[in-house]
Amino acid sequence: MQEPVPPLTHVEANQEGYRWVAITAMLFAIGIILHTVSPNVGGVTPNWTIAMYAIVINLTRPPLKRAIGIGFVAGLTLIPSSKSAFPLGNIASELSGATTCCLLVKAFVACHMGDWRVTPFITGFASTFVSGGVFTFILKLVLGLPLKVWIFAMLPVVAVVGVLNGLITFGLFRPVKKLFYAQEGGEDK
Repeated sequence: MQEPVPPLTHVEANQEGYRWVAITAMLFAIGIILHTVSPNVGGVTPNWTIAMYAIVINLTRPPLKRAIGIGFVAGLTLIPSSKSAFPLGNIASELSGATTCCLLVKAFVACHMGDWRVTPFITGFASTFVSGGVFTFILKLVLGLPLKVWIFAMLPVVAVVGVLNGLITFGLFRPVKKLFYAQEGGEDK
C-alpha cells in the first residue's frame, strides 16, 4: 500500500526577520564611505557611522544585545578609517553610543513617544555625545592630557558634532523609513 501524500502547506517567509541586517549593512557602508571622505572643517567632522546606526536603532528598535552588537561592529569598522591617535578607542565609544541610543529609544517607546518626530534628533545627538565623550576621555588618558583640556576643549567639539549628527539622523530618518517599508507599499509602521 502506498502512503497518502500529506497536503502541501505554504508558509510565507518572515521578511522582518532579517530586513534589519540588510538595512544595517547598507547604512554602515554609506556611513563608512562618508566617514572616510568627509573633510575636517574647523576640527569638526560628522560621525556618519553613529548617525547611520542611530537611524537603524530608531527604525528597528532592537533588543539591547543586538544594539550592543551593532555598536561593536560600528567600532570595528571605524578603526581602519580613524584619523585618531588611538583608533581602538572606537570600540568602547561605539558600544557606549549604540547602547545609549537603544536605551533612549526604549525609554521613548515606554513613554509612548517612540514615534515622536524629534526622537531621531535626540537619539542621534545623545549617542554621538556619549560616544564622543567616551572616545575623547580615552584619548585624554592615552595622551596624558589635563582634565581641563577634555572638559573645555574636547567636549565642546563633541557637542557640536552631536548636534550635526542629530540633524543628520533627523534628516535621513524619514527617507530611510520609507525605504525600509517600501515592500509593504510604503506604509510607515
